[in-house]
Amino acid sequence: MARERLSARQWASDHLEDISIARIVPSALTLLGLGAGATAIRFALIQDWKMAVAAIFLAMIFDMLDGQAARLLGADSRFGAQLDSLADVVSFGIAPAVVVYSWSLAEMGTAGWIAAVIFCACSAIRLARFNVESSRDEGATQSHPYFTGLPTPGAAGVLLLPLLLSFEFGREIFHDPMFCLTLVAITSALMVSRVPTPALKYTRLDRQTRIASVAAVGALIPLGIYVPWATLIAGLLIYIGIIPFAIRALLAKDEEPEPQPIYSAATPPEDTD
Repeated sequence: MARERLSARQWASDHLEDISIARIVPSALTLLGLGAGATAIRFALIQDWKMAVAAIFLAMIFDMLDGQAARLLGADSRFGAQLDSLADVVSFGIAPAVVVYSWSLAEMGTAGWIAAVIFCACSAIRLARFNVESSRDEGATQSHPYFTGLPTPGAAGVLLLPLLLSFEFGREIFHDPMFCLTLVAITSALMVSRVPTPALKYTRLDRQTRIASVAAVGALIPLGIYVPWATLIAGLLIYIGIIPFAIRALLAKDEEPEPQPIYSAATPPEDTD
C-alpha cells in the first residue's frame, strides 16, 4: 500500500508539476472562443441569425483575451499557439461560412456551398502560414507591425457584414447571394494573399494618438450596448479603410534608402581591392 501511495505521489509529481493557473487561463479562454464559434453554427441551423453573428463576435473577444492573458501571465507556449489556431479554424473559418451559406448562399445551390468550402480552406491556409511564420520569427513584430494577408477574425467580420447591414437597415439587397459571393471571393483571396494588414497589438502610437484611441474606445462601449449592429458596422468599415494606408506605409518604408556608413578622416574606408 505504501508503495502504491508513493507511486501515486510520484506520478502526480511527474505529470502535474507544470499545471498552474497561468497555463490554464489562456487555454480556457481559447476553448471558450471555440465553444462560441461552434454555438454560432447551432444558431445558424435554427436560423437565429442575430445570435449566430453575436456568437462569432463573442469568439473574437475571447480570441483577443487569450493572447493578452498568455502574454500577461508569461504562459506563451507552442501548445497554446496550436490550440488557438485550431479554435480559429472553427470560429472564424467554418462558423461564418456556415452562417452566410445558410443565410444567403444556399439559394445558389452547389455553387454557394463550394464558395463556403473555399472560404474554410483559405482560412486554414492562412492560419497554417501564420504558424509557420511565427515558428521562424517572420511574423509581425514591433519593428514590422503588419500581418501577411487578412487575419481570419477580420475576414470573418467582413464576411458577416451583409448580415449586420440587414439587421440595421433591413434591406433585401444585402441578402443577395451574389453580394455575399463577392465578399466570400474577396475575403478568401485576401487571406491567402501577401497584402499587409495592420497588427494592432504591435502598432506603436504617439501620445496624442493613444489618448484619442482610448477616448474612441470609451465612446464605443456605450454605443456597442445601445446600437450594437451600427457600432460593429462602423468598426469593420474603419478596419477595412485602414488596410490601404497600411499598404502605403509599408511600401514607403521599403523604398527608404539604407543609411550609408559615415567615415571620419582618422578612419578612412577600407580598400577592397
